[in-house]
Amino acid sequence: ASLLLMASIMVTVGLCRRLTRRRLRSHQRLCAFVLEMFSTFQICACTNELCLLGNVEPKPHTALTLTYGFTVLHGLTLTGSTCNPCGTLQPMWGGGISVKMGGLKIGAQFMAAVLARMFMHFIWSLEMAEPHFGALSQSCGNPMQTTEMQAFCIELLFSVVFQLTILRVESVNPKYKVHLIALLITMLVYAGGNLTGAIFNPALAFSLHANCFYDKFLSYSLVYWIAPSLGKFLILYVS
Repeated sequence: ASLLLMASIMVTVGLCRRLTRRRLRSHQRLCAFVLEMFSTFQICACTNELCLLGNVEPKPHTALTLTYGFTVLHGLTLTGSTCNPCGTLQPMWGGGISVKMGGLKIGAQFMAAVLARMFMHFIWSLEMAEPHFGALSQSCGNPMQTTEMQAFCIELLFSVVFQLTILRVESVNPKYKVHLIALLITMLVYAGGNLTGAIFNPALAFSLHANCFYDKFLSYSLVYWIAPSLGKFLILYVS
């Protein structure tokens, strides 16, 4: 049921993206905003569901396999979208897009993060699958299983590694690039998922752990917002 749900989300988002391109072709900014919102919604909604499957046996093989598989699918179906505020900073820094357009995309990403969280809460309340039972009763899942400073360094390091890899594989054939990126994300999740969740995406972090931001805003914003953003700026500075 969970896999069918995620597949349905991806198909629906794909149809919405196609319709958006057709109907809003002449409205560049609105089209970019809506496309970014749909794309980020897909990633946030599917990742919320994947988190519930983290305890499915055999652990961690099932979770890692699903992470790799759906990351590949996201890469193949969401071409042209960054779905990550840190990724939007690069074209803004280089002058590829205006500050206003970048701000619109970042706003779309956080809006999608909230909408995905609300949508998944509604789906979980229906209890269509076993992993959904009791999902709504969880408050802050506390993804930080280490000290705040160590968590900050981990998310900073993972952001640097991820963003640096993105820059280095730009010239690779897209068919192979999505697999390289998916493999890297899976390796990072395996290496640090039990410590911080290995998210390195501010919008996704907020969608996954909104309650944690409400309870400990300063700590979680430092680790999941500032650290990956700082990692992106370090890459932009050295490159």
